[in-house]
Amino acid sequence: MKHLFSFLALLCCCVVAASAQQAVVNVIGDSYVANHRRPASETWHAHWASEHQLRYNNYGRNGSCVAFDRSAEGFGPSLMVRYAQMEPWADLVIIVAGHNDAGFIKNSADSLAMFADSVALLIDRVRTQCPKAEVVWVTPWYVDADGFEPVVRAIRSVCRKKHVRVLNNYTPRSVIQVRDADFRRRYFQGPNDTAHLTADGHALFLPTAEKFLRKTLRRISHHASSQ
Repeated sequence: MKHLFSFLALLCCCVVAASAQQAVVNVIGDSYVANHRRPASETWHAHWASEHQLRYNNYGRNGSCVAFDRSAEGFGPSLMVRYAQMEPWADLVIIVAGHNDAGFIKNSADSLAMFADSVALLIDRVRTQCPKAEVVWVTPWYVDADGFEPVVRAIRSVCRKKHVRVLNNYTPRSVIQVRDADFRRRYFQGPNDTAHLTADGHALFLPTAEKFLRKTLRRISHHASSQ
């Protein structure tokens, strides 16, 4: 019996150690993260985390902005407030945001400047909340509407200064051909939807994300295994 208890204690220690060594990814943003009307489990980031045995935390909320508080509309505060909800011991934070901000900014230079300042502040706050995490940013799709080009330009500029890697999807070369009506009917949640992918759309985008995150995965996996 004594040997049995010793074995069980050792087994428990091994389970705890294995859990402690599992790398953690926080994904925060808007409905690109929440996945709108579909389960978050269908998203590319959920599949990526599952494939690589990462502990996955989803902090997506429909309508969320980087810079603008939408509590009065029922969409909650900005990411500059919501970041504090995240698990602090994450190894990676993926920010997927900017689509809703673009709709507010459109052609306003003042709003764009506020957005750029908010991107910088959000990165600083995320790094304080999750001090050991690598931070990366995933931009909106190549949407043909006012505000998107300057918003993505601001994201890329600020992230360059902050040494944050960016997966830029605002390009005609993106695998997500959001401006193509036939493509939207097949891979988006509605023919006029320019934000929310179906399960097939997420599967189509996953290899692009996988390639972008490959180096990051090696770093965080090495860090987790060395603890």
